Parts: sequence; structure tokens; C-alpha cells
Amino acid sequence: METTVPVDGGELWADDTGGDGLPMVLVHPGVGDSTIWDPVLPALDGRRRLVRYDARGYGRSPAPVTPYSPAADLARVLDHFGLDRAVVVASSMGGAASISYALDHPERVAGLALFVPVVTGYDDLDETELYQEVERLAKAGDMEGIVRLGLGLWGRAAGGSPESDPVAAAHFRAVLPAWFANVGHQQPDPPAYDRLGEIAAPTVLALGEQDRPGVVRCNERMASRIPGCRLARLAGSDHYPMLREPETVARLVEELYAEVR
Repeated sequence: METTVPVDGGELWADDTGGDGLPMVLVHPGVGDSTIWDPVLPALDGRRRLVRYDARGYGRSPAPVTPYSPAADLARVLDHFGLDRAVVVASSMGGAASISYALDHPERVAGLALFVPVVTGYDDLDETELYQEVERLAKAGDMEGIVRLGLGLWGRAAGGSPESDPVAAAHFRAVLPAWFANVGHQQPDPPAYDRLGEIAAPTVLALGEQDRPGVVRCNERMASRIPGCRLARLAGSDHYPMLREPETVARLVEELYAEVR
């Protein structure tokens, strides 16, 4: 059932499949909106209660008009649906919000499935030059140049270009308005990297071996800091594991779910 979730200064589009048992909440990356999970859903939908939502400005959610915290928005989604405890499945940007939420609300996170995540407070992934180039291309009105840049960085497993990877290109192209709408509004949650040892929930972290080397190193270090974390290496994935290896993503989620339910 599609619905609107009120959040501080705005609202989010969300969908709840309904059902009994321990629910899953799907939190999308910055390189795609909630539809990025579509290839994974056939292996999960109808068997689990699934809640997914679009972050502010992404997909069907309105652009932000006030500063906000991604982790606080995640909390509001769980509160709206009355989810006292859930398995949180998240990717990249969504992983950072989910980690922050798990640290602040450990009793409400039954399990944490992280796919190519990032985390606040990690200082060895300097993206200053990347954002400067995005800004340069945007000022020149070259949105397709940004798409080509992004796929060259995050879509290497399928050739790294819009021509070789039209599906990822469409996802990336669709989120560019959200990138710009969020400038000055999306506020980073407090640093979490040095607190990863406090995560209490059973965790699986999957990295894409064809992702950017800096992200791979970040993921390896994150996994080493999270107590009992299972590290999975996806040989056929870059920063889009849900597109590259959806069956493997679903299997890892199901294995975690079986462990914690």
C-alpha cells in the first residue's frame, strides 16, 4: 500500500506490502531511488513484510525545503508504520543513515544488511574533486556529462557508460534533481565510523569488487570494526549490486533474516 509519511518540514513517499512477522525496511542509495530494489523484490515480496521509501527529493518524495537528518527520517518511517523492530536493508547513502539509526536505536534493529555502504565520520574517502567536477558540469548545463562521469565511477561492472548500461544510466539520470535539491538541506548525521564497534545487531556487509577502490577499502574497514560482521565480496558488482547480482543480494538478505527472526 502506497502512502505518505509526514516528516519534519516535509513528507516521504513510502510503500508497505503488509503481512505478518518481522518486517524488512529497504533504504536506497544516492545513485538510485527506491525502485533500485525492484530486481530484488521477486525473491522477497509476498514472503516478507517489506517497507520501502524514497528519501527527500528522490523518486516520488517532494524535494526538501528545510534541513533534515537522513537517520531521523528513517526513524519516522518506522514509527509511522508502527515497526518496533525490523531488519534494515540498505545501500550506500542509505547505509550511512541505517548505521546511524542502528547506533541510536539498537533495540529496534533486528539485523542489518549493508550493500556497498558508506558511513559518516570516515575521512579516507575524499570526494572533493568529484563534487567539484559535478558542479562544473552542472553549471555548463551538461547533465549527460554528469551521468557519464557517474557511470564511469560507479557503474564499471557493465562497461561504465550510458551506452553499455542504459538501465543504471536511467536510475542515475533520474536522481540528479534530488542531488541538487538536497544541497543545503540534507545534513550529515554525527560521525559513526569510530562507533561501529557498538553495533549490536547481526550484520552482513557486501562490497562490490568492481566498485571504486576507495569504497572497497572503506567497506573492508567497516566490516572489520562491526562485531561479528559477515563480509561478502560480490565479484560481479560495482556500486549497483541490486542491478548486477539481485539473486545474490536477496540470498544474503534471506540468510540474515533466517538468523534473526
